[in-house]
Amino acid sequence: FDVIFDQPILDKGKILTSIANYWFHKTEHIIQNHLTGIALKDVLPEKESRALEGRAIVVKKLKPLPIESIVRSYLIGSGYSDYLSNGSICNIELPENLKMASKLQNLIFTPSSKAEIGDHDINISFDEMSKVIGISNSENIKKISLEIFHFAAEHLKLNNIILADT
Repeated sequence: FDVIFDQPILDKGKILTSIANYWFHKTEHIIQNHLTGIALKDVLPEKESRALEGRAIVVKKLKPLPIESIVRSYLIGSGYSDYLSNGSICNIELPENLKMASKLQNLIFTPSSKAEIGDHDINISFDEMSKVIGISNSENIKKISLEIFHFAAEHLKLNNIILADT
């Protein structure tokens, strides 16, 4: 939920980097990513590269989009809060009387603004997203996001893990 804790989490950087690299490699058949394959030791002094080993990667410098792609298959988190307030998420109407963690009939794409570090992202409609990054980019991002979600959900299902949203 994009919350920064006061207390440190042991090996957080290594864990997050490992998870990210796993999914970057698993989904590279769907979309090209920003990994370069360049080792830290090839761009940093030995002492620095050893200190960052497992916690950093060399990537292409890209300009981030000011939105976040969210795909949901269950009603949870900020989506559930929005549903309670107005019966919808990102202007997508949902059936009445759903409970927290209800399975949705279909996957839904619910973009959000990309907040500054420490702030919470705000759910926005597809139309609002299109005004920020254009309709063509928005449609492409939605298509790819749904494809990645479907792939990841099927992959995780093999290990009895449910992908609620990402």
